[in-house]
Amino acid sequence: QVQLVESGGGLVQAGGSLRLSCAASGRTFSSYAMGWFRQAPGKEREFVATINNSGRNTDYAESVKGRFTISRDNAKNTVYMQMNSLRPEDTAVYYCAARAGGVLYYTRDSYYYWGQGTQVTVSS
Repeated sequence: QVQLVESGGGLVQAGGSLRLSCAASGRTFSSYAMGWFRQAPGKEREFVATINNSGRNTDYAESVKGRFTISRDNAKNTVYMQMNSLRPEDTAVYYCAARAGGVLYYTRDSYYYWGQGTQVTVSS
């Protein structure tokens, strides 16, 4: 069982930056692929970014490429997402997710464990 706790959300003006963190419990974090998803009001939860268990491979949704960066520190059992050049359309609850595996995973159904989410609001 893995428990995930997100932090770092908040209110920011358009063009600003935030760094989200997701702390994981358990001793096998380095064997888990991680992902970030987001859900805006009235919309489906959508993929944002993924990172493999070692951190060597990452991928992003087209809407955030070049602005967001996912990374991880396996010694700290934490995955991060640096979000730059934020836009009002980035406003959503952001969730981190985990599953055992060494490759990249892009769909909600691929992940076994989810955090409670952290709110990101970008004002125009």
